[in-house]
Amino acid sequence: MIDFYYWPTPNGWKVGIMLEECGLEYNTIPVNIGRGDQFKPDFLKISPNNRMPAIVDQDTGISIFESGAILTYLAEKTGRFMPADQKGRFAVLQWVFWQVANLGPAAGQVSHFINYALEPNPYALDRFRNEYDRLLGVMDRQLAETEFLAGDYSIADMASYPWVLPYKRYGVNLDRFAHLRRWFDVMKARPLVRRAVDLGKDWRKAGPVDDEARRYMFGQTAESIAAEARKMAAKEAAQREEGK
Repeated sequence: MIDFYYWPTPNGWKVGIMLEECGLEYNTIPVNIGRGDQFKPDFLKISPNNRMPAIVDQDTGISIFESGAILTYLAEKTGRFMPADQKGRFAVLQWVFWQVANLGPAAGQVSHFINYALEPNPYALDRFRNEYDRLLGVMDRQLAETEFLAGDYSIADMASYPWVLPYKRYGVNLDRFAHLRRWFDVMKARPLVRRAVDLGKDWRKAGPVDDEARRYMFGQTAESIAAEARKMAAKEAAQREEGK
C-alpha cells in the first residue's frame, strides 16, 4: 500500500498517473496547500520542502518527496515504464530531469502570472510564456523522431503531460506543434491518465485563492516557514489536548 500525499496540481497528477498505470494500491491523503497542510509537523517529516506530492511505501517503510524521485522509485519498484538497461534508463531519466528543471518551472510561472498575480506584469508573463513556447518546441522536435519522449511510453511522458495539459489557459495554440499535438492526444486518450487527472478535481473548488491561501502558497521565506510550522505544531497540540 502506498500513502499518497496529494493535491490536484500538475505535480500531483504526475504521481497519480504512475500509480494508476502501475495498478498499485494507494491511499490518497489530501494536502490542502491553500490551507497550510504542507506545514503540518507530520507532513514535514516526510516532505521537508513543505511541498506535495510525497509518498510513504508501507511495504518498505520508504518515504519520498519530489515528484521526479517518486516516479523513479515507483518505476524501479514495479519494473515498469523505465528500461532496466543503462542506455534506456538514462534516455528516460534525462527527460524526467528536463521536465523537473525546465518545463514545470516555466509553466508554473506562466500559470502564476496569469492566474494569481494581483497586478499585471507584462515583462514576467512574456518572459515565461516565451520560455514555455521554446520548451514545447523542444518536445515537438523530439516527438518528430520518437513516438513518446524516450521512445516507449515511460515516466518521462507521465511527468511532462500534466504541464502541457493546461495549454489553453496559457494562451498556446497546440496545433502549431504537430508532433506534440499527436502525442498530447494519445496521452489524453489513455483511460488511466484521465482517471488520475480527475482525482480530487472538486477539492480546489472548495478552497478559493483568498488571502489565507495566498499567504500559504506564495511569498514564503525561511523565517515564515519556520513560524508556520511552529503554529501548526501548537494548533495540533491544542487539538490533542481538547480531545482528551
